[in-house]
Amino acid sequence: MPEAIPAVDTASLPDLDLAFQDVEAVKRACSGLREVFAQLRKTIGRVLVGQDEVVIQTLIALFADGHVLLEGVPGLGKTLLVRTLARTLSLPFARIQFTPDLMPADITGTSVIVEDQSTGRRSFSFRPGPIFCQLLLADEINRATPKSQSALLEAMQERSVTVAGTTRNLDRPFLVLATQNPIEQEGTYPLPEAQLDRFFFKIVVPFVSRGELNTIVARTTSGLEASVAPIMDGPYILKAQRLARRIVVAPHVQDYAIRLVLATHPGPGAGEYTDRNVRVGASPRAAQALTSAARVRALLAGRYAVAFKDVDSVARPALRHRIIRSFEAEADGVTTDDIVTRLLETVPRDVDRSIPS
Repeated sequence: MPEAIPAVDTASLPDLDLAFQDVEAVKRACSGLREVFAQLRKTIGRVLVGQDEVVIQTLIALFADGHVLLEGVPGLGKTLLVRTLARTLSLPFARIQFTPDLMPADITGTSVIVEDQSTGRRSFSFRPGPIFCQLLLADEINRATPKSQSALLEAMQERSVTVAGTTRNLDRPFLVLATQNPIEQEGTYPLPEAQLDRFFFKIVVPFVSRGELNTIVARTTSGLEASVAPIMDGPYILKAQRLARRIVVAPHVQDYAIRLVLATHPGPGAGEYTDRNVRVGASPRAAQALTSAARVRALLAGRYAVAFKDVDSVARPALRHRIIRSFEAEADGVTTDDIVTRLLETVPRDVDRSIPS
């Protein structure tokens, strides 16, 4: 079940209430959100050494209201990142350890028979599962069977759970942070495309540098643990998400994001490289993720309109898990990141601005 919710001093947070709209109020709100973002990065950095870009991408997904799949070899701090983020957010947090014997009811909950002691009558009562939280850690998600993985599909897309014909809404914000090991295959079940597509970002966690590893060893073997206090609560996160959606995306920039997605699809006009290396291209959710993430990236950079470079900076985490490689690409060792990099180099940024219907 979800852990206890820590208290947040909301009075110390910058005001993001845009009920009275004017340009200066929006600028102040954006500046305040950048301060909170910097505070989050600094606080997480007290616990998690290095991985700064991983932290940034995870926070972008948070403010864009998207789920995250963290992929990396064991020991790189994936679970530590999620647990530390949970400590900085005043949200109900739950962790599910995915295993082959996990059942869907272990995630969503189930109806049980209860007896009224006074009347002796029996009735069904719903016992909610750990998914009824606001920040969910799906640890080693690819160790569970597809049947159990499917228990997350409705929750991730519709933010609701249906059990025994009754649909129950989840509290917003609702964020799933899943981890998986890219090299261990025994006892694992690859995530189906429908599951992968529901993840806003797939973030690859790289190995740490020599200096960072020295810092990790010094911190973890000294017996000292960094203190982490909650910074934001649910209502504040919802305001931040609404603020991010206020960032302007010009039609030609949005069209560039769409053309990037369309360029992942083999077929007429796609080009020899895509035809050879891609079997199935990215879905419309990829264009939505590119645009939403670019809005947050622009806001954090101090801009009030999305630039081409904002789209480029989020293209890899937004697209890498939505592209299915061809047999030729797998044989040649071409990765999805290689494909995205090639598209960023070849898809023109600015073309005829008259967008076809």
